[in-house]
Amino acid sequence: MNQAVILVGGKGTRLGLLTSETPKPMMDIGGRPFVQLLIEEIARHGFEDITLLCGHLAEKIYSVFDDMSIGKAEVRCIVEPQPMGTGGALQQVADLLDEEFLLLNGDSLFDFNLLDLQTLASSQSWLGKVALRPLPDTGRYGTVTLDGERITSFAEKTAIGPGLINGGVYMLRRQVLDYIQHIPCSLEKDILPRLAAEGRLFGRAYDGYFIDIGIPEDLQRAQAELPNRCRPTVFFDRDGVLNHDDGYTHRIEDFRWMDGAMEAIKLCNDRGWLVIVVTNQAGIARGYYDEAAVEHLHNWMQAQLRTMGAHVDAFYYCPHHPDGSVAGLRIACDCRKPEPGMLHKALAEWPIDPESAYLIGDKPSDLEAAQRAGVKGVMFDGGNVLDRVKALPA
Repeated sequence: MNQAVILVGGKGTRLGLLTSETPKPMMDIGGRPFVQLLIEEIARHGFEDITLLCGHLAEKIYSVFDDMSIGKAEVRCIVEPQPMGTGGALQQVADLLDEEFLLLNGDSLFDFNLLDLQTLASSQSWLGKVALRPLPDTGRYGTVTLDGERITSFAEKTAIGPGLINGGVYMLRRQVLDYIQHIPCSLEKDILPRLAAEGRLFGRAYDGYFIDIGIPEDLQRAQAELPNRCRPTVFFDRDGVLNHDDGYTHRIEDFRWMDGAMEAIKLCNDRGWLVIVVTNQAGIARGYYDEAAVEHLHNWMQAQLRTMGAHVDAFYYCPHHPDGSVAGLRIACDCRKPEPGMLHKALAEWPIDPESAYLIGDKPSDLEAAQRAGVKGVMFDGGNVLDRVKALPA
């Protein structure tokens, strides 16, 4: 699954005059539109095809985001010709939808491992999977009833007290479009209850950070909290930690995961930690392989991880070596560990909390790089990588 769709067509009437000239997803959050935060979050999970379904004041969104690239993700905007509801907006782009796709509300941020939804519902009959959020008071949202992994019903916004709410993040099959019988059509009111009644809707609760900017109080809270949010981070050395170090590993057929490595990355994802790989690749400078080979291998690693609902947020590699044979790469650089250049670059490019950042490596040079970058170094001397990550403070 590589496609994500964001619903950004609502009028945002509860925000009053704030949305008279600015669509709700374009509300300023620390100098960036709210929807850009969503796009960046989706892109870091590896989704490369992102579509915004625009309605109210669509030109304000279209002019900024259509044909934009964020990381490896390409963004396009589709404008509905008339108000069609959340279900109708999907039907409008039926020809563009993959067989399975991620769908998100454009006015809320739910911070959890998006790829974990893939692991939900072993039944082949599913048509929808929903990320649920436990709240101490569900009165503003209404509740969702869960029986095991099956969603059985939705209640209106009347109950007061703890419960599960719809977090506004879905994995859907394109077949849900067959349930659209009229326009406008609401996904939440017209489609999801029918799927639940037929036993074809599944859900899982996640405890990640959640905010809905639909009312002024929460918009102000988002503006205060989101610009300064930083994450715990695990930096992994690659050869000798994530995979067996058999000497200049660069071919898929030679790559062997260390025991527990994939599971360790998944655990970090599920905890909401960033996962960043920092690896010396002197084989490039020595002419044994090129940078394309490294990137090809890293893309393969991502594909392997994705099958179990995991991902690496970023790969950094050093192609230099002072004894190399390739012109331009035969240098003493500031990125080859024990130099801290790769870590410094990651710290500048990602919202990392250095106080909660670790580098797991198998050589003294890894730990020296960590110390010089101001993060904690953890020696891995073999065994199971998952066990080592479990030992880190959560």
